[in-house]
Amino acid sequence: MFIYNITAQVDNAIAKEWLQWQKEIHIPEVLATGYFYDHRLYKLLEQDESVTQTYIVQFFALDLSDYEEYISTQAAALREKSLRQWGNKVIAFRTILTSV
Repeated sequence: MFIYNITAQVDNAIAKEWLQWQKEIHIPEVLATGYFYDHRLYKLLEQDESVTQTYIVQFFALDLSDYEEYISTQAAALREKSLRQWGNKVIAFRTILTSV
């Protein structure tokens, strides 16, 4: 199993709207690509939320090749949509994980 992990710091001014967008639009779009079989969405606790909130979205792939194909064919367009929607109000970094 491979986990595509996205950690996002979201400006408080848009956090509620961003979370709704993740649940209703972005996560379903990523899953619709067919490269991931499931996902999880988390909120980081025990942090200073005076300016931002931190969320983690994880997408699960059976094979590393599924993740690699997603990155090479789909990720750029979906990232661009996110950037157009939220601009610099969301800062995200991405990692790939595997269970050990």
